[in-house]
Amino acid sequence: MRSCEILSVGTELLLGEIVDTNAPFLSRELAALGIPVLYRGTVGDNAQRLGEEVRRALRRSDFVILTGGLGPTADDLTKEVCAAQMGFSLVRDDRALAQIRDFFARRGSEMPASNLKQADVPDGGTVFYNAHGTAPGMAMERDGKCLILLPGPPHEMQAMFRESVLPFLAAKDMGVIASHTVRTMGIGESALAEQVSDLLEGSNPTVAPYAKMGEALLRVTARAQTDADAQALMQPVLAEIRNRLQPYIYGIDTDSIQQAVVYALAEKKLHIATAESCTAGYIAGRIAQVPGASAVFDWGVVTYANTVKQNLLGVQAQTLKTYGAVSAETAREMAAGALERSGADIAVAVTGVAGPGGTEQKPAGLSYIGVADRRGVEVTRFETGRDDREYNRNVTASRALYLAWRRIQNIGEDK
Repeated sequence: MRSCEILSVGTELLLGEIVDTNAPFLSRELAALGIPVLYRGTVGDNAQRLGEEVRRALRRSDFVILTGGLGPTADDLTKEVCAAQMGFSLVRDDRALAQIRDFFARRGSEMPASNLKQADVPDGGTVFYNAHGTAPGMAMERDGKCLILLPGPPHEMQAMFRESVLPFLAAKDMGVIASHTVRTMGIGESALAEQVSDLLEGSNPTVAPYAKMGEALLRVTARAQTDADAQALMQPVLAEIRNRLQPYIYGIDTDSIQQAVVYALAEKKLHIATAESCTAGYIAGRIAQVPGASAVFDWGVVTYANTVKQNLLGVQAQTLKTYGAVSAETAREMAAGALERSGADIAVAVTGVAGPGGTEQKPAGLSYIGVADRRGVEVTRFETGRDDREYNRNVTASRALYLAWRRIQNIGEDK
């Protein structure tokens, strides 16, 4: 397959009621595979206009990926319109229907009759079963052209693309497609791209940068006849990336920074404690998302009020009076107090201004992150540069986890 087009379906996209994150995700993924995306478009839930866009896309590209319009309501028309364009009839798929019924049963409810249509798939097409929602995806191929239909909810679409569409594409004329994701923190996407600019020009393997909230990633992808050959192509590139970016890399093919923290703690048989002000439990919550967290995390507090910082963590009243709650000094005492009172091996504490608002001296997005272990406390000043409360809390939590992960790397086996 030589070229691709992406078509996002949904009137809510045209009205600006939701932001289309599916098309950018697919563009990045396809670029990493070396597949050029020639066009991206958006069309509402209208059968005539959707049909026109599908015909136009098929004239220009070898295959078209559509997201959205696979739901149970009358205005979800993507499957029906595409089947008509490609000359496929729709048939009821028993496995898809069983999965949809099970989806509702797990939530303690009966499947509405309207969801029956989601189990209809193209007769002779390929079905991508949905382990994360109700709508199966599908592919229809004819005369050298291919339509790939994926659900609209981003978490369903992304999982289906990685779990089902990538193997589908690999089975065509592309051989084996293998990839690794290098995850970094503490360096911006543009700075990251500059340090590996020459590697971004390769065609096989390809290296593609992209940003995620608070971190920057590199996807290294290779195509070959076998997985072993693809891995061999990638290893020199991965080694060079490690050489250039080693201070910032916290994992390769790691799901998240919290997973890296939990796995590192478990490997060294260490325990962590958290003390949070502006993030109000985001750090603890992220740690608890990881299976096995209970083996390494058993103590965390949210200390918004100064009196709570004093009573639970032992922060000195004079420290708060002299330097304020948002200060390196307070973060230091919070981290030290959490370490001492929890009995953990490492503690991370954060205090800051989530926003909105703030002052010139202490703007929104400013935080101080303290990380303590038995050797002492290190405090880092961190600024997001944004007056966005939710962004600031998320990114500050990520940075705190990253600083904790770095500290864990240097803790010896002896406690």
